[in-house]
Amino acid sequence: MEDNLENLLEKKSKEAWEIYLPGFSIDCAVFGFHDGMLKILMVKIKGQDFWGLPGGYIKKQESLKEAASRILKDRTGAKDIYLQQFRVFGELNRSEGFFNGYDDTLWHKQRFISMGFYALVDYSQVQLMVDDLSNACEWISIDELPEFMMDHRNIFNHALVTLRKQLNYKPIGYSLLPEEFTMPELQRLYEIILGKKLNRGNFYRKMTGYDILDKLEESRKGGAHKAPNLYKFNLEKYNLALKNGFKEGW
Repeated sequence: MEDNLENLLEKKSKEAWEIYLPGFSIDCAVFGFHDGMLKILMVKIKGQDFWGLPGGYIKKQESLKEAASRILKDRTGAKDIYLQQFRVFGELNRSEGFFNGYDDTLWHKQRFISMGFYALVDYSQVQLMVDDLSNACEWISIDELPEFMMDHRNIFNHALVTLRKQLNYKPIGYSLLPEEFTMPELQRLYEIILGKKLNRGNFYRKMTGYDILDKLEESRKGGAHKAPNLYKFNLEKYNLALKNGFKEGW
């Protein structure tokens, strides 16, 4: 017979007290781009109607980034994920109500200050994994979000705002797009993140002016219209822009 959520948490609680750093947790907003939509990775906890962001705890001998990378690798199977810490969430009663009726000694019921990370991943490289505490792990469009658990809607909102701000002075796309892409696909990604339409000519001039793209000799085949040119990021120039930023933004 399958354990319910309460029994599973009670079993994991004793081990958690031994191996994790008390009082601190990690929540991750994982963004992917697919079929012209920006999506967020979400999990549904067993026996609950609400959805949450993937997260976990920090081992006593782990750095924050090591913990976040481990948590996301367990969820997606992906390595070398682009991770950015963006905010600390320490409001009182963040999980108030979620653990009503649970014993006060339960690890998961303690007060946790959460380190918020956002992650950018190549949608095609992710293998979604459901653990024993959840019954679903899915990509969901940011335009069709379900009801969130605890304060996870607030964490998501801050992650998206941070992503938009960084798009103004940092290159975004290498971790979200396939290796080869068209300029309209790149523009679509920027429009979704920024939440506004961009002029096609201005976008082309600005992106080529950043000098982080290599135009490929071949073009995208298929379709009734002229085949669009294909591009890829020049990784050396991209990483330099990631470090130094742009002189002008969006």
